[in-house]
Amino acid sequence: MTLSKEALDQLAGRCLMVDVAGPALSDEEAARLRKMRVRAVCLFRRNVPDAASTRRLVAELKRALGDEVLIALDQEGGAVMRTRFLPQAPAAMALAAVGDEELARQVGGAVARGIKSLGVNWNFAPVLDLNNNPANPVIGERSFGADPARAAALARAWMEGHLAEGVACCVKHFPGHGDTHTDSHLDLPVVDKPQAELRDYELAPFKALSAHAPALMSAHIRFPALDAEWPATLSPAILTGLLRQELGYRGVAITDALNMKAIRERWGQPAGAVQTLKAGADLALVLQFADEMEASFDAVRAALHSGDLAEPRLAEAAARVDALIRRYPSLDDYDYAAEQRAADEALFADAWTRALTAHGEVPILPAGQRLRLVVQDQAPSDGVSEEGLAADALIAALSRRHALEVVRFKERASLAWSTLPQDGLFTVLASTTRERYGRREQQEWRPDLHLALWNPHAAADIAAPALISYGFADAALFAASRCLAGEIAAAGRLPVDLGQPHQEQ
Repeated sequence: MTLSKEALDQLAGRCLMVDVAGPALSDEEAARLRKMRVRAVCLFRRNVPDAASTRRLVAELKRALGDEVLIALDQEGGAVMRTRFLPQAPAAMALAAVGDEELARQVGGAVARGIKSLGVNWNFAPVLDLNNNPANPVIGERSFGADPARAAALARAWMEGHLAEGVACCVKHFPGHGDTHTDSHLDLPVVDKPQAELRDYELAPFKALSAHAPALMSAHIRFPALDAEWPATLSPAILTGLLRQELGYRGVAITDALNMKAIRERWGQPAGAVQTLKAGADLALVLQFADEMEASFDAVRAALHSGDLAEPRLAEAAARVDALIRRYPSLDDYDYAAEQRAADEALFADAWTRALTAHGEVPILPAGQRLRLVVQDQAPSDGVSEEGLAADALIAALSRRHALEVVRFKERASLAWSTLPQDGLFTVLASTTRERYGRREQQEWRPDLHLALWNPHAAADIAAPALISYGFADAALFAASRCLAGEIAAAGRLPVDLGQPHQEQ
């Protein structure tokens, strides 16, 4: 390798995306980012407490790295919305329950308008995973459903609206995370299906959108039929053979986060970064640990110097990222006008309302009727999505139309259904986490109505009619309250098969 140290540093840094600790860039972080020559930073909830702080952080990043940067976050809609202060977009499955491509297109545009006003120019959405496994612990309502053609059509419409606003998208998680019962944040999932079945089903949405998506994110999943050795993120057979050569994909390929246990606990982030770049990725997403970010930079430099990583491979990757930045620049003068924001909030509220879905016969409960509400006090984050719905927020929403007697519990194990008063009061169970119900709850809990406010598959676990919202934004709760009182109908249609009651692994 005859490259100068400066050229080595630049090539290595241009193929890494990292994160920062908080809502302000420290001098130490700025120096590290400059030393590593990175130009791509991923933001999380901790970085974006409000609009003003986020804009300041983006400005600080540009001062440190230059204007040609990628500032990314996960702004899918539903429970995966890194910003609390922007209008809360419907989840993909809520849009699938409505089934209106024009609505999906408008929602995609509105999501982009919000994050563009912050200087963010890359959104890790939409999700193309098909939700065909009710036991999936991490996808659920993030998916556009189980039908490949319908999911692809809705995702394409969402993406078209988003891209029209000048913000890049990133379809994920290639070649498909829907049929897993393991969370790759915690372990390495395996999808052991025949190759023909994978091509006909999981791969179908990616194939349909490969010519349209400017970027794509890989999955930390092993598919033995596609590669007997490596998971998709590290696999030359999948990232080069399948993605580039067979599907002809020409956009930017980025990994899912390499700090997830599926990769970090087996290969480590530095070795993982080198292997994924060799396999065909253009950006390795190295997160959370500053020493591992620097070690990843050093490992890529060393692999370039030794020839283990070919210079043309990284030059090709850098060129793709360059093109993405030029096409979708980070803006610092975009104003999210109050009138536009109000229109976007109204659009999202309409989508949440139209998505409401009845599973079984949901009764009308006249306004003023007294109800017993059984609800978890606070639903924590599952590590992928934001924290779930706080009991107080749901109580406030339902109290607008009904008188409530509230039974709170901290954890499901602490609630014995038999201790509830046997007084004939109409009892509503609210599910405010993605977690499915176990055998004890399935056998013992007997509400009159189930509000499935996060994971729609939870409706299969409780023997009661259910009202499914696919999320718990304020607009979704308001719509659910109206529906219970008979003011509106639940017009959504389930885009997935709920399956049988959950069987604990």
